[in-house]
Amino acid sequence: MSGLQQSFKNMMDWVDARLPVTETYEKHLSKYYAPKNFNFWYFFGVLSVVVLVNQLLTGIWLTMSYVPSAEGAFASVEYIMRDVEYGWMLRYMHSTGASAFFLVVYLHMFRGLAYGSYQKPRELIWILGMLIYVALMAEGFFGYLLPWGNMSFWAGQVIVSLAGAIPFVGEALATWVRGDFNISGITLNRFFALHVVLIPLVLIVLVFLHILALHEVGSNNPDGVDIKKNLDENGKPLDSIPFHPNYTIGHDLPAIVGFLFLFCIVMFYYPDGGGYLIEHPNYEPANPLKTPDLIAPVWYYTPFYSMLRAATFPLFGLDAKFWGLVVMAGAIALPVVLPWLDKSPVKSIRYKGWGSKIFLTLFVVSFFILGYLGVQHPTPVRTLVAQLCTAIYFGYFLLMPWYTSVEKTKPVPERVTMP
Repeated sequence: MSGLQQSFKNMMDWVDARLPVTETYEKHLSKYYAPKNFNFWYFFGVLSVVVLVNQLLTGIWLTMSYVPSAEGAFASVEYIMRDVEYGWMLRYMHSTGASAFFLVVYLHMFRGLAYGSYQKPRELIWILGMLIYVALMAEGFFGYLLPWGNMSFWAGQVIVSLAGAIPFVGEALATWVRGDFNISGITLNRFFALHVVLIPLVLIVLVFLHILALHEVGSNNPDGVDIKKNLDENGKPLDSIPFHPNYTIGHDLPAIVGFLFLFCIVMFYYPDGGGYLIEHPNYEPANPLKTPDLIAPVWYYTPFYSMLRAATFPLFGLDAKFWGLVVMAGAIALPVVLPWLDKSPVKSIRYKGWGSKIFLTLFVVSFFILGYLGVQHPTPVRTLVAQLCTAIYFGYFLLMPWYTSVEKTKPVPERVTMP
């Protein structure tokens, strides 16, 4: 051992005696054994962390030049884009990163649905993941208002006003959220504080707990096989490999490089995504006297916006606006209880019956259709389709105890198969 190596070892011994750095590194990386058959769908967890880091770093830099006031917000964004050195790139990294964040999170959630990563003993991992998703939606909404463009202003006006549909306390609640009777500078200031300080802290804590819970019970795999049932003489799972360097270097690093390549193509050549990533009305400052032709949120909220608009009739003396809010909130909250809805004896879609496969396919198709309808002008036919797709969305969850308990499943192998 060279003198430099000995010095490093002595330093680490000193640190480890006061802070378990090496123990933590071994538990969560070098001696954390993951199933050896991870496939394409396992890229999106680490990509979510990559995008989170991007959002935090670019957000800090943007905050340095942003002015959170109704008079200065739009002008400060223009200043960042035109006069701050590389400000345009930071802004596009952040705006493109917001869409990329939701994209990889949606794909990560789909993998969880397909491979049963919410089933015992991973219920808490799933619940923490859903809390991350809700926090991410809140973070995205609060940040959406900050550029103070015309679409941001009117979309914020519409969404916040939904609180007014809640019986008895609605109007007071909406006024309290806005801090005024309409969206104004005080609303912008409040949302800025939530977007920059509170929600990022909540996100970081939830992501940390999510990873901690994952490493406590171990990762799922495409077969849904418990690798801890087959151990060697040293207690190491036979169907596993160390997470580092096998997955960090051999699996995740190429995925990160490929993702960043695609990310840069979008950021440099299609930063507004044809009006889907940055809407064209947001190139105009907020104007309470000029309503956009179509008020719609960013693409990652549009499935739930379609569900909101699908409620078109009053019920039990309460207007349609209230029931739309209930449907939208229920659509976001219902997946939280998914671990207790699935009665299937197997985890992975590979071995589940046709019922699960058909319902999952219908669920995904309906989600895409709802997303498309959310950026279209409502018509009677589109509203009817949205209502049908909303019913399919809820049916996937509410009928799950039935179709997962009666379907015929395939035998699950004792050992993991190849990806």
